[in-house]
Amino acid sequence: MRLQKATVFGLYAVLELAAAPDRQLTVTEIADKYGISAHHLAKVLRDLGRAGLVDSVRGAGGGYRFVGDARRLTLMDVIRLFEDVEADADDQPQAGPGIAEGLRFVLAEVDSHTVPTLQSISLATMLKLVARRPWVNGSSGR
Repeated sequence: MRLQKATVFGLYAVLELAAAPDRQLTVTEIADKYGISAHHLAKVLRDLGRAGLVDSVRGAGGGYRFVGDARRLTLMDVIRLFEDVEADADDQPQAGPGIAEGLRFVLAEVDSHTVPTLQSISLATMLKLVARRPWVNGSSGR
C-alpha cells in the first residue's frame, strides 16, 4: 500500500498530538519536527478537524490538540480519511493471464493482510510501539 503525502502527514500529526492530548502544537512545530511543508500540513489538519480528531485554537498561543480516543482510533481510520483503500485492487492494469495476472493476485493478497493489520493498530498501541523503538539497535521487532 502506497500512501499519499497527505495521509502520511495526517498520521504524523494525529500521532504527535495524541502523544500528549493536553498540549497544543502549532502547524509549524509539527512541520518542523518532521521536515514537511507547513502549508500542506495546515490543509491536512483542517481535514482532521472536520473529522473530529483534532481541535484548533485560534489566536496567540493557539494551535491544535487531539480530541479523539487514541485507544479506539486505528491507523486505518486515519488513512481512510485521505485514501480510497478499497480502490487499490482496481488500480492494477487488467492485462491477460500470465505474469500480470499473477502479480495482481500477489498484490491483492498483500492488501488482504495490510488492511486488517492497520485496522488492528490503535493510535495508543502505535505510540507504545514508538516508545519501545524496536527498530533501534538492529532489532526488527519480531
